[in-house]
Amino acid sequence: MEEKPGIVVVGASGRMGQMLVRTVLESSRARLVGAVERAGHGWVGRDLGEAMGAGPLGLAVTDDALEAFAGARAVLDFTTPAATVEFAALAAQARLVHVIGTTGLDESDLARISAAARHAVIVRSGNMSLGVNVLAKITRLVAGVLDEDYDIEIVEMHHNRKVDAPSGTALMLGEAAARGRGRSLAEVAERARDGITGPRRRGDIGFAVLRGGDIVGEHEVIFAGSGERISLRHVATDRRLFARGALRAALWGLERKPGEYNMFDVLGL
Repeated sequence: MEEKPGIVVVGASGRMGQMLVRTVLESSRARLVGAVERAGHGWVGRDLGEAMGAGPLGLAVTDDALEAFAGARAVLDFTTPAATVEFAALAAQARLVHVIGTTGLDESDLARISAAARHAVIVRSGNMSLGVNVLAKITRLVAGVLDEDYDIEIVEMHHNRKVDAPSGTALMLGEAAARGRGRSLAEVAERARDGITGPRRRGDIGFAVLRGGDIVGEHEVIFAGSGERISLRHVATDRRLFARGALRAALWGLERKPGEYNMFDVLGL
């Protein structure tokens, strides 16, 4: 029987990192072979299971990503933009599938990721859940049917510790809506309103950002026309759905050629 592919989780101490670890450990299709944290982190050198408050796993957390990558087939990465671009280069060097759920990436970050994808498979998405990606597909279809008489607003809410805004998922939905109308999101995004703004510009895609409590993630796309509104909404209540999607993407990527992919590709959308 073929050995289950080895998976490394980077940023293993974070909330998503720990969820990714548990998801891989519970999987019958993959095995955890590495856990990475930044140099100087309190978990480095400790048994991963004990650091997570469980029994020992016999796997020490390391700050040497390249060493951890050497025994793996894929890496799951929900960290920070600066860390992700570094991991992309190392994963490409090791020819690993690199699954990226990191948000807040700017154009220079994306350019470096694209360069790495010439040598390895990269699956990147603002959201790894099946439901959100179906929502993005529907959003693009609806935006393509309804003209600019229908204003598009995207509302998102997350927990009070989230550091980037709008969320990567909100931007993904905005991109889907813009593409449905044959536009680029950069041309039509309205990401902040304050003071005397004047009337809403026709064709803009607006974003509203809410933060509070321990909310995992809520997203709504509103098409507001004269006399009617269409609302498309997704509510996430458990981070495991993102972790399951990331692992599914990693396993899918093992059979692909180097390049950049997203969850639409993984899910056949």
